[in-house]
Amino acid sequence: MVLSVFSVLLLAALIVPLIIPIPPLEDTVPPRELADPDSQFVEIDDLDVHYKEMGEGDPTLMLLHGFAASTFSWREVMEPLAETQRVVAFDRPAFGLTERPMPGAWEGQNPYGADAAADLTIGLMDELGIDQSVLVGNSAGGTVALYTALRYPERVKALVLVDPAIYSGGGSSGWLRSILTSPQGRRLGPLFARAIQGWGYEFGKSAWHDPAKFTDEIWAGFSKPLQAENWDRALWEFTQASRPLGLPERLDELSVPVLVITGDDDRIIPTEQSVRLAGEIPNAELVVIPNCGHVPQEECPQAFLAAVHDFLSNLE
Repeated sequence: MVLSVFSVLLLAALIVPLIIPIPPLEDTVPPRELADPDSQFVEIDDLDVHYKEMGEGDPTLMLLHGFAASTFSWREVMEPLAETQRVVAFDRPAFGLTERPMPGAWEGQNPYGADAAADLTIGLMDELGIDQSVLVGNSAGGTVALYTALRYPERVKALVLVDPAIYSGGGSSGWLRSILTSPQGRRLGPLFARAIQGWGYEFGKSAWHDPAKFTDEIWAGFSKPLQAENWDRALWEFTQASRPLGLPERLDELSVPVLVITGDDDRIIPTEQSVRLAGEIPNAELVVIPNCGHVPQEECPQAFLAAVHDFLSNLE
């Protein structure tokens, strides 16, 4: 009897997710229709990539946003940085206004994976005629920046890792990935992804030392890409593609100057992880900004700019 009940429950768990109706997203538009006046788009490996560019001067700074962020996260520092440098911020697939290819629309590597993110960074540099750059990555963008430096060391002049996700995150465990990529997980995934509309605001506030600074206007800027078509499916594809990269074991391979910046009150990537990272990267510099959270470039832009300018001034 117990076995029969278990069998029924197991069968239901396998079948029900496959027949639950998934309501379509409403009021979504192609990403280009959400463009800002200073938005630019370029095709790289059949992908329509959104970026913004300002300034002149070497070395060029490539700005890499974090999870659920976009070029919007650099709004406070991009123009000041562009007073002395060429600065490029861009969106990776699943975020911002870059195209979100659907399953079956690509051949070769998954555009939502880490290898593709590194290749896209270099591909954009190629398209814009940039031989070498300083990669500036916040949170998950720091993960991509470090991975790109290991994958393409000759193209990276230096790294600025801002509250980077090196020890935390990095993808799902094998058993969880099996669930996420199962037919049931793939079908229900977009529904789970849509939950960000509910918890995203509180998550955003937690990135600030002072949550009162996370205004409705800032939330509107971050949530704007949730109007782009297929954003839910793309976010789920990104989640499924995430995997551990083994970066902590490869830190001694870095041969470029590295600056690690962190707020002293980072509740997303604990501050002590950034301190540890700076200690484990050969000759890395560390700046801890007081009264600051997970996004110093937004919450503490002046201190962030001072740290970056000092670091750049000492590059050969």
